[in-house]
Amino acid sequence: MCGVAGFIDHRGHSSEAVLKSMTDAMVLRGPDDSGTSFERTDFAQIGLGHRRLSILDLSALGHQPMFFEHLSMVYNGEVYNFGEIKSELETLGYAFASHSDTEVILKAFHAWGKECVGRFRGMFAFVIYDSRAEKLFMFRDRAGVKPFYYYVKDGLFLFASELKAFREHERFEKTIERSVIPVYMRFGYIPAPYTIFENTYKLKAGHYLEYDLQAGQFEIRQYWNVNVFYSKAKLDLSEEAVLDTLEQELMEAFQLRMVSDVPVGVFLSGGVDSSLVTALLQKASKEPLRTFTIGFDEEGYDEAEHARKIAAYLGTEHTEYYCTKEDALQVIPELPKIYDEPFGDSSAIATILVSKLAKEKVSVVLSGDGGDELFCGYSKYFALNRVMRLLVPGVKKNVLKGAVNLLNEKAVYRLNGMLPRSKRQTNIRDKFQKFKRAVNADTLEQMFIEASSYVDAETIENCLGGEAGLPAQTGFGSFETLADIAPLERMMAVDFQTFMVDDVLTKVDRATMSVSLEGREPLLDHKVAEFIARVPIALKYKDDSGKYLLKKVLYNHIPKSFFERQKSGFQVPLYEWLKNDLRPLLDRYLAKERLEEGQIFDAIQVQKTLEDYYEGRYVNINEIWFILMFEMWCETWGSMTIGKD
Repeated sequence: MCGVAGFIDHRGHSSEAVLKSMTDAMVLRGPDDSGTSFERTDFAQIGLGHRRLSILDLSALGHQPMFFEHLSMVYNGEVYNFGEIKSELETLGYAFASHSDTEVILKAFHAWGKECVGRFRGMFAFVIYDSRAEKLFMFRDRAGVKPFYYYVKDGLFLFASELKAFREHERFEKTIERSVIPVYMRFGYIPAPYTIFENTYKLKAGHYLEYDLQAGQFEIRQYWNVNVFYSKAKLDLSEEAVLDTLEQELMEAFQLRMVSDVPVGVFLSGGVDSSLVTALLQKASKEPLRTFTIGFDEEGYDEAEHARKIAAYLGTEHTEYYCTKEDALQVIPELPKIYDEPFGDSSAIATILVSKLAKEKVSVVLSGDGGDELFCGYSKYFALNRVMRLLVPGVKKNVLKGAVNLLNEKAVYRLNGMLPRSKRQTNIRDKFQKFKRAVNADTLEQMFIEASSYVDAETIENCLGGEAGLPAQTGFGSFETLADIAPLERMMAVDFQTFMVDDVLTKVDRATMSVSLEGREPLLDHKVAEFIARVPIALKYKDDSGKYLLKKVLYNHIPKSFFERQKSGFQVPLYEWLKNDLRPLLDRYLAKERLEEGQIFDAIQVQKTLEDYYEGRYVNINEIWFILMFEMWCETWGSMTIGKD
């Protein structure tokens, strides 16, 4: 795993020293080696920079930038089927000096041009400079596992794996894009193609950017879209045939991601997805897999005991660590440095800690990310699906709406506590708030956005003093193009292009890279995604159960009784911690004077929310946490200007 950085400067005000600084800003993405290429053409200065984390071909032959004839390349990621592509290229007369996938990508582009990306199975963000065509080509993988940012203004085009590289270029303007702050406050992340800065963007997953040096212009095109496969005719297969094919596809995808010249492990949370990854890989391995998990002492947040039981059943070499408040206090100040943008997913704390734990023993780790989005695993899907059934007979929905509006968070919390432990929901107050807002919405799209929002629009408008709308061009626009497929699939497809990419995968990529650990997501192999998208929804959500197919495969390897409980995942007990041990953070960063000086949040409104929280009245803890993360990020990035509304 690596980091890439570079520039195209039509005004000729850049230098190789700046390129090196941009590249070295991401040293943790690649501590093993670095390289740069800098040249001047008739049209621009071109810089390509690379930091290397050696995973395949640990020799100097894998050094980047890599060159072949008129092509040069920097690359972040892994193409797992590079051996197969290499063999095909050899039949065309290509010779190879290394055993790296980098050389395979470069020569595949030489042979087939832009279409080569269709042959790659993996996660990647790579840049190829074609000096003959006087163009640069920039690709991001289909699922968006690997990040890619770019900045464009006044004849300067910057690109990098992380935003922190842009700070090293003196012409990068740190101007906050005010319009995305309400979106951040809604979701806890900023959806592609937007970032926190003006003129700065994320290249969307499954897209490539083609930059014409002579014209000084670029075009962005999509080469893969999961929506295409949801819209195709469903496969006419029996349940048994689907299960057989699925297990074969999964095993192939999992095995491909074990290709490495360094030790490999697995994040094992104790849930369905990571347990399935572990079970299938352990079945195919002669040696015990190394598995890792994080636990919490707070009741309702800990799944370490479940991961421990599964590890013991499968016979893995298991390591666990219990996260303390002191651990959180050490990690939280690092979050703005690691994520570069305001990032509100508090489970990043646990993900960073489990990454540190794994790095002590391995250099590559697999996770179960993508299972919920592809196989129908989120509780919001099931809840909204039931509500959708009530939309036509409006009286029924009005009855439900009335009943839900009579309840409050305290009552729901008490009712949840009276349920058997296996039936209790984690974060029940937040889930209830989302469901309540969704029930009061009118369309599926509106209901889904409310169910996906951690903070409601009214609260956002109060704390920001402006409207809380959604910008155009994000993956949420897929609702319009997917009108003809099942409601459950529409929600899954949108999450695949929004929450999964810009929250889940961002969280894991930065957490693992912060300790120079490569993270791999085997469930997100595009062959698996293409297959499961064409499977009828009745086989993904069956018997009032999500992930029906994944569970059926899993139960062939681990007894069903191990999973008869509500999942909690890597949730962090923020509500409890911030009121006591972590309160000094709130006192410092959410102080009235500080917020007034920042001119983003309504200081009086935020102080009122804090007062309610400290007095024991219910507040949405996400609002407090998101503002805290924003303010800590501002301090980390230093002096900035704020864009206009």
